[in-house]
Amino acid sequence: MKLTYTTKNERISVEIEGDSHRELFTQIGKFQEIFEEDACGKCGHDHVRFVVRTVDDNQYHELRCKSCGARLSFGSNKKGGGLFPKRKDSEGNWLPDGGWVKWNPKTEKNE
Repeated sequence: MKLTYTTKNERISVEIEGDSHRELFTQIGKFQEIFEEDACGKCGHDHVRFVVRTVDDNQYHELRCKSCGARLSFGSNKKGGGLFPKRKDSEGNWLPDGGWVKWNPKTEKNE
């Protein structure tokens, strides 16, 4: 089976394939988790863009707000290489603002 899925802001359309409704549902869920994030969790503006940074041969995927500079980082699954939004800290606690953080040069920390 094939279907075409378009994000709610109509910026991205993708063709998704699966052998069953369950598989299509799973694929749509994975797609939405990454590509349906259409507003900054800090300021609420919809001026977000996809950014990939390379540091020491490592790639870092994030959404960045063009209005306030906040970012939402993505982790990479060890198996399959898929991405997921980092919405928890290293101790497993939920981050405020849906995981969107902004660098504060005065404290030299993400806030």
